[in-house]
Amino acid sequence: MGMAMSFMGVGLPSTQMFNYAMGTVYDQLMEKEINDFEDFHKSLLDLFSSFNASLPGKRYDAPLRKEIEACFTKWKGAADEKERKKVFIEFMRKEVKICKLDNTTLIVGLVMPPAAMGVKRAGESVPQLSLIKTIPDVMFVPSVTVLALVSAKLSRRIFSGNAAS
Repeated sequence: MGMAMSFMGVGLPSTQMFNYAMGTVYDQLMEKEINDFEDFHKSLLDLFSSFNASLPGKRYDAPLRKEIEACFTKWKGAADEKERKKVFIEFMRKEVKICKLDNTTLIVGLVMPPAAMGVKRAGESVPQLSLIKTIPDVMFVPSVTVLALVSAKLSRRIFSGNAAS
């Protein structure tokens, strides 16, 4: 079925869809008043935040501050609105990357729920930790897992020197 449709030339080309989507994204960016780099940076980070919050599935990493500054310089130096849009679309194509999970996050996410259950069962037998019996498993396990994931991510950022943009 798909082969027959491809021979017929039915469907929208991917470049037209991409340009339409990027035009919509650019319009959303331009809704806010941009006077200087800080406004541009804030607007771009807000755009990424709304993308990651509303779109299911893949998450996107925001580019580094230096890359955003370089884009802003080109964007500000553009002659007209059409050129600015072209600079922005090229920046989005080149610098926006899909967020990838590292092995540490994956391992912590898989190992932590059974470990949390084991810790809870062991803690219930210790008289000093009698309070742990009152916490339901459905609250304890996800809470401990999320805390472990956050601490793994933060410690990885601190030790590797990667700062958030």
